[in-house]
Amino acid sequence: MSGFARRLRALVPRERMTRTDVIAGLPGAIGSVPDGMASGVLAGVSPVHGLYASMAGRLFGGLSTSTKLMIVTTTSASALAAGSALTSVAPEDRPSALVLLTLVAGVAMIGAALLRLGRYTRFVSHSVMTGFLMGIAANIILGQLPTLLGTDAEGQVALAKAVDALRHPGAIDVPSLVLGLTAVVLMAGLARTRLRLFASLAALIVPTLLMVAFGLGSVTRVSDVGAIPTGFPLPHLPDPTVLTPDLIGGSLAVAVIVLVQGAGVAEAAPNPDGSRSDANRNFAGQGFCNVAAAMFRGMPVGGSVSQTALNSAAGARTRWAAIWSGIWMLAILVVFAGVVGQVPMPTLAAILIIAAVGSLDVPRVMAIWSSGFTSRIALTTTFVATLLLPVTAAVGIGVSLSLILQLNQEAMDLKVVRLRVMGNRLLEDPAPEHLSDNEIVILDVYGSLFYAGARTLQARLPDPATARSPVVILRLRGRTTVSATFLTVIADYARRLDAVGGRLCLSGVDPRIRDLWTDDLLAAQGIAIEFFTATPLIGESTLAAFAQARVRVHRGDGA
Repeated sequence: MSGFARRLRALVPRERMTRTDVIAGLPGAIGSVPDGMASGVLAGVSPVHGLYASMAGRLFGGLSTSTKLMIVTTTSASALAAGSALTSVAPEDRPSALVLLTLVAGVAMIGAALLRLGRYTRFVSHSVMTGFLMGIAANIILGQLPTLLGTDAEGQVALAKAVDALRHPGAIDVPSLVLGLTAVVLMAGLARTRLRLFASLAALIVPTLLMVAFGLGSVTRVSDVGAIPTGFPLPHLPDPTVLTPDLIGGSLAVAVIVLVQGAGVAEAAPNPDGSRSDANRNFAGQGFCNVAAAMFRGMPVGGSVSQTALNSAAGARTRWAAIWSGIWMLAILVVFAGVVGQVPMPTLAAILIIAAVGSLDVPRVMAIWSSGFTSRIALTTTFVATLLLPVTAAVGIGVSLSLILQLNQEAMDLKVVRLRVMGNRLLEDPAPEHLSDNEIVILDVYGSLFYAGARTLQARLPDPATARSPVVILRLRGRTTVSATFLTVIADYARRLDAVGGRLCLSGVDPRIRDLWTDDLLAAQGIAIEFFTATPLIGESTLAAFAQARVRVHRGDGA
């Protein structure tokens, strides 16, 4: 067997394909027809780009992601972010720019996987992500309102367009509004029945038939937005001439959105066999999906919460369900490509609005709002930024805000306590603000000692200025790494103790820290510190430090 054949065979899932997986892929493929088309509309291009992306994402996602039931397809957030990044691109160049943006985003995701950045998704604040998704939902509702009304609205952001449309009620196209409302009624009504899986499809078919039957020529159709190719979609290389710095920035913003959402999907859809999902493999898998989507003239794709849930509810047990969903999607594209062009645009707007309203998680928002002032600020700031600024800028603000909140949490969530020796036990008391003459104080620290946390520790250490010959024992058990900021703080405190004839001792020290803080390093900075390395017996090194400190104080041994 040749090397290429072996690599090709390695891509085939090892799980046994079952009839359940084949059938489970069909509802998702059918539901992706309206979803994919609507995503294309959100990005400001022909809906066919969303259809091709849905097909490629499902097929290649099933082959590559670590989360076996994950469905990689178009998402509202990535589509809106892509459309926001293309606002300055000429309409005739927008399809080519979108495809190239998808390719660059895919390469960025693969790069993130190679750099093993999967663990950093947890640093994106839950409040920030919720505020961002709320803003996305609001933008979808407001942005699709003019299409639902059949009017042309002006404005830089979705809110401005919605206001402009409502200010000119005479421009509303009644047939467009009727078809859109018909789609809304169908989706809302069928959502409570056994046919809920096909609600979106019904919302496409019925208004289309009504438009054709009554000859409603004033209604904008999908074919008016862009030509719908027929036949089997063939891969081709994107046009590199449309690459710009703004497009690269938009690609990176899309990559961040896709990867963070994909991490959420992995948490919500554990593997049926109990194996753990690999975040970096999911990064790479979604990256490959975007590269494949670009080759098939598609738009950005990522792990979808709703489609993954639908896949699981339909009975999927292995990654074959996602693969078959892509195969079914391909069959639909080949057979019904001509019909897609007849779908009225107000219908797609209605589907997007209903989906956006359904994505608003009120209980989650209430839980965040009741979590405190910091969570409220994060939620509100990100929501407003997403509503009033381009999505790429809102993503940057959200990521920056997450980092600031992380540092603030490290700084605020730090507690210094005093440990008193009671026989062979340690009793916890509040830490003193000042030290006394010949006093021995054992301190323990709860919280992070990196960056801002180390500076907070500096402010909370007992002041030795008015004491004579005190000894402070700082317990570091469980700390395997320390920051340069922490070393600076410790050095400063050791000098202050030394100035009044005191001494700083570090107990429970990990051997790796001691190897870094060599005697030569400390001597070069003029620091006097006594180390007591951690032992398997908890508290042993601290008690040893305490015993030595008592001898020191008893002898009156000053500096």
